[in-house]
Amino acid sequence: MKAAIIGYGVVGSGVYEILKENAGGIAQRAGQSIEIKYILDIRDFPDHPESGLFVKDYSVILDDPEVEAVVETMGGVRFAYDYTRQALLRGKSVVTSNKELVAEHGHEFFALAREHNCRYLYEASVGGGIPIIRPLARCLAANEIESVAGIINGTTNFILTKMFRGNQSFESALKAAQENGYAEKDPSADIEGRDVCRKIAILASLCLGKRVSCADIPTEGITSVSAEDMSYAEALGCSIKLIGRAVFRDGRAGVSVGPMMVPKSCPLAGVEDVFNAVAVKGNMVGDCVFMGRGAGKLPTASAVVADLIDAAVRGGYSGEFSWEDDGSAAFDPAGLEDKFFVRILPKAQKAVTERFSGAEFIRGVSDLGFVTETMSGTELDRRLVGVEGVVSRMRIYQ
Repeated sequence: MKAAIIGYGVVGSGVYEILKENAGGIAQRAGQSIEIKYILDIRDFPDHPESGLFVKDYSVILDDPEVEAVVETMGGVRFAYDYTRQALLRGKSVVTSNKELVAEHGHEFFALAREHNCRYLYEASVGGGIPIIRPLARCLAANEIESVAGIINGTTNFILTKMFRGNQSFESALKAAQENGYAEKDPSADIEGRDVCRKIAILASLCLGKRVSCADIPTEGITSVSAEDMSYAEALGCSIKLIGRAVFRDGRAGVSVGPMMVPKSCPLAGVEDVFNAVAVKGNMVGDCVFMGRGAGKLPTASAVVADLIDAAVRGGYSGEFSWEDDGSAAFDPAGLEDKFFVRILPKAQKAVTERFSGAEFIRGVSDLGFVTETMSGTELDRRLVGVEGVVSRMRIYQ
């Protein structure tokens, strides 16, 4: 099978390297060799060992009948959307690591792939090198998935680990992430939770077979997490993680993104630095956890190449990784029940004691904290109406 790479950045170059380094094993698993015929990039690579592969005109790839698959590793939506659409219209399978494109437009591309008997595959879009799309679609196919939750952004997990283990401030931990190459110069998509939102939208949509829009997912990042929050978490036997979570009920999903206190008895609590993990609960298999490097050149590229092998082996359209857009498949996650950790100023203690019977307070540097009984976010809001001096609240993962 001949393929083309569009976007020769970190992941695109990793795909090329893996196909060269592991060519023999890949050919054996795919039942045929997989060769890169073209690489599309606006830059020149005169020192590349195969500089003749590079082109700047996408029509060269589209018009070549030998090219059966396109690897889209450009990122973003502006050009990637049009390039993906054109390839599928020509009956060329597309493999991508682009979570923004999959989350927003996957349903359109699945329809095109079905119409033109080709594949749109996206294993690398969630969790980098961690296999999660295929396990959900194939290995756990006998289950009704009850929930999916995970640490699916390495940058924020690195920052929170530094804050928890190294007693660093958010600002110094972010700086360390940037110095180590884990965070971009503009880290907003990571630290504000948008990256996790796209990934959990993909997982929720896959589990339901119906689109869950990012617009329907309440999203909070980690910019408000403080050193004092970390001290409270330690006192409660928890760590703080940025969690994307989807809970499924009656064919719909309650999906949210935000920092949560995770008890140390939970496997997710021990996932540190840039590692990612996804916890899946099926009604038959129970709890499964998938863990590994959620980003990076070769881990992500390995997932892309796995999709290429799948396209080579299975050929035409398969609907097992798809979903449809038939209106909102999300419900308000405020109705989901958890325990909450609430921070208050001392002046609010009397009112809280009246509204939360049995509340036991933990004293911090300048305020107090307490753990609620299990309740919905809606009920918590109702009880806190009119209470002056509420500093923050955070769900406790269970």
